[in-house]
Amino acid sequence: MGEHVIEALGKSRVTVRNGRVVDVSEPLIDYCPLFHKYRGIEKITSEAIRQNIEFRIKDFGMCTGNRELRMRDFLSFGISEIISTLIEEGEVDAAVMVCDGAGTVIVTEPELAQGIGGRISGVVETSPEDEVIGSIGPEKVLDPEKATIDQVKGVERAFEMGYDRVAVTVADPAEAERLREMDGGEIYIFAVHLTGIDYRGAEKVINTADVVTSCASKYIRRIADRRALLKVGSAIPVYACTKNGKRFIELRIKRMGGIKDSGKGSGSPQPLV
Repeated sequence: MGEHVIEALGKSRVTVRNGRVVDVSEPLIDYCPLFHKYRGIEKITSEAIRQNIEFRIKDFGMCTGNRELRMRDFLSFGISEIISTLIEEGEVDAAVMVCDGAGTVIVTEPELAQGIGGRISGVVETSPEDEVIGSIGPEKVLDPEKATIDQVKGVERAFEMGYDRVAVTVADPAEAERLREMDGGEIYIFAVHLTGIDYRGAEKVINTADVVTSCASKYIRRIADRRALLKVGSAIPVYACTKNGKRFIELRIKRMGGIKDSGKGSGSPQPLV
């Protein structure tokens, strides 16, 4: 087991080394309706984050070689849920995502997309875990030796492998712009982990991505509420910013049998940043 750096609840930077939490920074926000609803966390503090990460390590092996990778739907309109639906429905051939213990990976199984993306949000740095890479398949890991995170190179690899329609998750506006300029196939961009993004970055993301999750970003909400083609959810809205993005979210709604839970009454993250 090596060292892994993630940005977790409230975009707190957390370092996990050899299966143990060794550092937790102060979060940017105090409250998240999702963690309140699903984990009972009423106030996000560094200690609450430490306990949550320790729970995840114990529960499904996050940031260790014991990582459980496959999972069924968790949220109604989470990015991983939308992507897994697109894979299952044959709307995309593969998804380029980031997995703790493997880095950038090419995913073609719905439950693998959900298991990778649905349980962890922002992986900043990670170390290769042989068991994780073996389960995903070394040929679908961008850099099995170093677990490099590079979504642009991941999409290039997906095209080289013969996948023509590729979904990709990004958290960096500049990376999203580079992806939009790429040739070689159809690229569908899903912007994630945007808490704390500045106004210019939010504009770039909304101008570039197909689907954008708001997280606890005040600027994503401010801009996307005016420009998006479709918005779902109220506590943590997800926005369709292109016709493809709108089609993808509508497909997810159809797959769910309609919108069953609007999220009203659950509140928003506090404060928005």
